Amino acid sequence: MLTCPVPRADVGSANEGARLAIMAERPAVGRRWNRRWLLVLAYVALIFVLSAQPGLYIPGPFEFKDKIAHAAEYAGLSWLVHGAVRASWPGAAGLRRVLPALLGVSLLGVADEIFQLSVPGRDSSVYDWVADTIGATLTQVWCVAREKRPEVA
Repeated sequence: MLTCPVPRADVGSANEGARLAIMAERPAVGRRWNRRWLLVLAYVALIFVLSAQPGLYIPGPFEFKDKIAHAAEYAGLSWLVHGAVRASWPGAAGLRRVLPALLGVSLLGVADEIFQLSVPGRDSSVYDWVADTIGATLTQVWCVAREKRPEVA
């Protein structure tokens, strides 16, 4: 959340609608806002609980199954974050919501990989982080495309 003040613009003034930063508008506060962010926090906790499991194995014959699992894991997180950000800042344009959400999810992927360095039987890889970020990016693109699509009657 930004701590810089946002000047109020009177209706009809030259500064109407001016913003100092990307997420400068006040977040919508309420049950829906809290519930969505609680889901995000619960999902992040699940990611770190799974990351703390020594020797966690993903079954299957496919060579890059761990990368697909990483992309799917962070696609789910990205979807939850998109919903939480959209509920918190409903007036912000799509790109103004997507970029901070994507940056946050990607940085969480970095933190997860750094955390895995300290877990016995787990390895950390920049390729895992790339898979995390690709999954998050594809989800954010899909969510924005869905928002822009005209409603089907």
